[in-house]
Amino acid sequence: MRRTTVRIDETLLNEAKAYAARNGRSLNSVMEDALRQLLNRTTEVAERPRVELITSTAEPGFQTWVQRRIDAGEKLEHIAWDLDDEERYPELRHAAG
Repeated sequence: MRRTTVRIDETLLNEAKAYAARNGRSLNSVMEDALRQLLNRTTEVAERPRVELITSTAEPGFQTWVQRRIDAGEKLEHIAWDLDDEERYPELRHAAG
């Protein structure tokens, strides 16, 4: 096995040494495992299938009846409270028309 000199941040090296000591391992085995995990993670990301996200075709903005109330000067907070009431009492929306 060929020896190679590697420069590592002293704080990181001390953390790695402490980790190795707590887990009864050599510093060398901890460093090798860390490098393996990094290389495996990079390979896994490259091999991961592309995810297609579902996007909405809805127009941006509020529903017409909400926009009318906002245009009339109502605060969105009050409209939201009404919506909460309408979920609990569906007959309110039909009465408001």
